[in-house]
Amino acid sequence: MTTAPEPPPVPAPLALELLVHGVAGAAPEELLGDPRTVRITGDSTAAVFRRTEDADAEAHPERYAGRPVPEAYCWSRLTSGNGTRALWLLLLPFMVVNLAHWARPPAPAGAARAGRADRAVRGYGVLVRLVALSLTVLLIAAACEVALDLIAWQCAASPHCTDSRSWLGFLADTEPGRRLALAALVPAGLTGLLWYLSNRTWSAYESQPPPPTGGTDPDLDDGTPALGRPGFWYGRRLVARLRAAHTAAGLLTVAAAITVPTAAYDRRTGGTAELVGGCALAGVAAGAATVLWVVCRRGRTESRLDLRLDRAVVTLLPGCALALLVLCAGYTCWSRPGWTATGRLPGDLGFGLLMLAQGGCALALAAVAVRLRRHTAAAGRPAAPAALGGLGGPAVALLGCALGGVMSGGVAQRVADWLDGGATPGMYAADAADAAAALPGPPVLLSWQAAVLPPLLLALLLLAVRFGVRGAVARRRIAATVAAEYPGEGYDKARSRQIGGARATAALTDSTPWFVAAVSGLTLLLGAVALAGARLTGQVPGEAARDAHPLVAAAARAAQDSGSWLIGLGFLLFVGWGRRAYRDAGARRTIGILWDVGTFWPRAAHPFAPPCYAERAVPDLTWRMTGWTGRTGGRLVLSGHSQGSVLAAAAVWQLPPAVRRRVALLTYGSPLARLYGHWFPAYFGPADLSALHREVDCWRNLWRATDPIGGPVLPGVDGAMLADPLAYGRTERHPLPAPILGHADYQADPAFAAERDALLARLARRAEPEPPETTALPAPRIPPPVPRSVPGPGRPGGLSKEPPDRRDPTDLAGPPGTTG
Repeated sequence: MTTAPEPPPVPAPLALELLVHGVAGAAPEELLGDPRTVRITGDSTAAVFRRTEDADAEAHPERYAGRPVPEAYCWSRLTSGNGTRALWLLLLPFMVVNLAHWARPPAPAGAARAGRADRAVRGYGVLVRLVALSLTVLLIAAACEVALDLIAWQCAASPHCTDSRSWLGFLADTEPGRRLALAALVPAGLTGLLWYLSNRTWSAYESQPPPPTGGTDPDLDDGTPALGRPGFWYGRRLVARLRAAHTAAGLLTVAAAITVPTAAYDRRTGGTAELVGGCALAGVAAGAATVLWVVCRRGRTESRLDLRLDRAVVTLLPGCALALLVLCAGYTCWSRPGWTATGRLPGDLGFGLLMLAQGGCALALAAVAVRLRRHTAAAGRPAAPAALGGLGGPAVALLGCALGGVMSGGVAQRVADWLDGGATPGMYAADAADAAAALPGPPVLLSWQAAVLPPLLLALLLLAVRFGVRGAVARRRIAATVAAEYPGEGYDKARSRQIGGARATAALTDSTPWFVAAVSGLTLLLGAVALAGARLTGQVPGEAARDAHPLVAAAARAAQDSGSWLIGLGFLLFVGWGRRAYRDAGARRTIGILWDVGTFWPRAAHPFAPPCYAERAVPDLTWRMTGWTGRTGGRLVLSGHSQGSVLAAAAVWQLPPAVRRRVALLTYGSPLARLYGHWFPAYFGPADLSALHREVDCWRNLWRATDPIGGPVLPGVDGAMLADPLAYGRTERHPLPAPILGHADYQADPAFAAERDALLARLARRAEPEPPETTALPAPRIPPPVPRSVPGPGRPGGLSKEPPDRRDPTDLAGPPGTTG
């Protein structure tokens, strides 16, 4: 009797290590340690890569016994792609105020959310959206100040200004109203450009819905972490509403800028034009009230995937505002032969009201933040450690307002100085010739804002010196004890000072809240001084103090001159940096680091902020993990460095429980608790991270004391502090001096591979391998991948020229479509 042959052993399911890089990005060749890589899925903007030899790993699992298949998700081109990213620098204030929405204190969970705490959260969101709206109006108002006031009103009426600028000569013989209507094309065009960029970037970056099997149940309780909610990374409805409202606000600002001076002249002369002007101003006021209602009416929807769109608001609101602007321009073009341009346009009142509204909203935000902290304490929940005691959101909002004020004031000051030649706009003229040549200049308030800039910078310099001295003391203290951490090696004073300096410098990151608090507090205080000075004197600081004590007059003149110079220099440096980034890929990657940190969050407050790359990256990672584990039944280690660890945590929160059981999380150099936990405690506080740890038991975090960004996350997650450098001096294992790695090269530490293997082994012990799921979405039949060419000249980062997309046969099919 012949016995049947034993069946061949079934190979164990594959293990996959999905690497996610951090800020500044990394080429797939660098992440995978191999010059030959292939794109498995994705496009030229964000994609998953493998080594060429691992492209068919799913067909040969026996080759990978005891080791995972490495693959890399590269997303850096989402923030530092082509040269147009340099234009995003102009959107910096919008990005900062958008962060204020996410920097609120946490609200108590459970029944308490249904009462006062819930109303406080909604009120906080409304206030941040109002501050964001004021920044849009401020930017368009600054464009109106330059185009309408300085050029069309002041320079066109001055022969000394137009004689040296032939391109403005045709305006000299045109009536003031028609000059204003023509110049209004500049701020109106800027508004249209902002609308176009917001709409285009939404379609390109943020229109990726999460997997239909991902996320949490629609019937959510208040204890569900926000980042685990199905609609968190898909805010199409709110962004569309806010884009329509901000576009309408910009057009209405232009309409008001050309209608107010025209109506003021018609009131002096009387007649039919006065009635038309009153109707135009009433239309602008009604439009402004509608914009405010749209901004305050609705916030984000996170508990469900909201695919609806308020088409009436999105279409009618900007369209009606544009029609009203056209009507106002027609009214302004009405012939008025006796009208002459003198002095300034009435812009001081508008800028003053904007500044007052921003300060009032910031103070109201602080009050709401304090109220939320009290509600949390009353609910018996320990307050999460938060930057500035929970006032980080209001401080960040004030910082955004300060940036907006510097940019708007810098543009106005530079253009006024350029048009005025050697004279100083708005200042006392020494003789008749200077008086005839000098222009009135920008609004008085902008000159006062420039004058308070030197005291602000001086205070920041003193604060920096204080922390520099503290850092030097800390370096000496650390250097005295660092040698004891490396037993068996001799003492080296220079080496100890080097290591102590690296640790002391890394610790300075924890002092960032003090700088933000100083900037915000001084901005509020000095802004109030500037507003009061401009309102009470009606003159620029140097002119207002001309008859005061000589020392006071000299100080006021010096503050105004130096402030005007500094604010103009800052604007020129800002433009120069953007121009360099447009031409240089290296500088563009440096700017990309800023966007990596600032544009992780969705556009919840300002629709013109730079696009949120996480709304593309998080669905990418979720789709990849869901598809791969569903097809293979294998284990997966999601390995995230720096900002990549934040993306990894957000993606794991979105996974279904069945997939989450197959996934381990390895983070290193992670800012999850050190930065995100302190600045965004409502989303990355200890309670939220502990909940994530309960859902992903296989989680390990690696950190170094020399890392200025990463740090410990949770007591049950953190490993022992990694030694950096690996060797104090020269040893047999390290014959050459070991470098201090800081935030980089965590994978070079032997502890990295040991922790990763331990996570995979723990995953294998937790559950027996399950057969591949048969209900997963079908994958298309696609030819095998083609090796990706090694980057050469003209291919920065190896990502500027991609081969056709080649997908892994086991990869999950992407979303059926996207919406814009």
